[in-house]
Amino acid sequence: MVTEELVQVWRDVIQGDEKSWVLFENGTCVILMEPEDDLAAQAVELLSEYGPVAAGSSAGDFGTIDLDAAPGWAVYGHHNDILTYVAPEETGDGANDLAVGLLGRSKRDQDGRELTVVHVEDKRPR
Repeated sequence: MVTEELVQVWRDVIQGDEKSWVLFENGTCVILMEPEDDLAAQAVELLSEYGPVAAGSSAGDFGTIDLDAAPGWAVYGHHNDILTYVAPEETGDGANDLAVGLLGRSKRDQDGRELTVVHVEDKRPR
């Protein structure tokens, strides 16, 4: 997906107009519940800690959420405010929660290692 499509998905999915968030290249979104001065730097710090997968630890755990506001799924891990979008076209026919979760976890791992910010949604009061 192109960045603009991913931004729109997260705008549709994130509930609450006051939440600032940062989007990474492979579809991982970090929601900043307590935004600091530099949103991108804050999100990079969180994702560098909670993004990379470590098999056999809580960093390898994941779950899936069927989205109502957009086609596809959000995959979550061991940090409640880090979610990765998986589009239906990425999974092929007959995708199950395991396949979706593994793909989302892999994308989160890649974002957690590359740390490439592609969009910042600043919803802080002015």
